[in-house]
Amino acid sequence: MFHEYRDLISELKTTDRYFQALFEKHSTLDQRIKNMESRLEPGTHDEIEVLKKKKLSIKDELYALLQKISLSRAKL
Repeated sequence: MFHEYRDLISELKTTDRYFQALFEKHSTLDQRIKNMESRLEPGTHDEIEVLKKKKLSIKDELYALLQKISLSRAKL
């Protein structure tokens, strides 16, 4: 995810609590979706779709944060 921001992601996961929590939430949702789709965990099609939308929303927020931080650093 966001290979162009790999170094920044690594940094923020250790220095920014909000980013770290958001990233962890995204990873947890991703794993739950995979488990439901492979029937390791119960879940209906509708439940999976709701989780996918939440995951996408978090991904959008992560991307916006990465862009904002990257842009602010580029101006320095």
